[in-house]
Amino acid sequence: MDGTTSRVRVMLYLRASEDQAPAVAEAYHQISADLAGTPGLLGNELLREVSDPGAFAVLSDWESLPAFQAWESGSAHRGTTSPLREYQDSARARPFALFEVAATY
Repeated sequence: MDGTTSRVRVMLYLRASEDQAPAVAEAYHQISADLAGTPGLLGNELLREVSDPGAFAVLSDWESLPAFQAWESGSAHRGTTSPLREYQDSARARPFALFEVAATY
């Protein structure tokens, strides 16, 4: 299918030492369980960079930017995501990025 959509993807960049990797995965699973059923959230993935095992990212898929913004501005956002906060990649200007889906197949 070719065309534009209103979906957005949110990429959260994380950094952890080798011995912290299990804690990153545990925090990801905890947050994902807490987010189950969140309106507008279509799913998420924990990614690990192949060439840099200390680099992780969480990629979440949202039905729309307004759906993501509603969740982000809600009262539960900061508390729910706090288990990963200490692993946010501070070397980046922003530890996350928003991507609009411009086309799909």
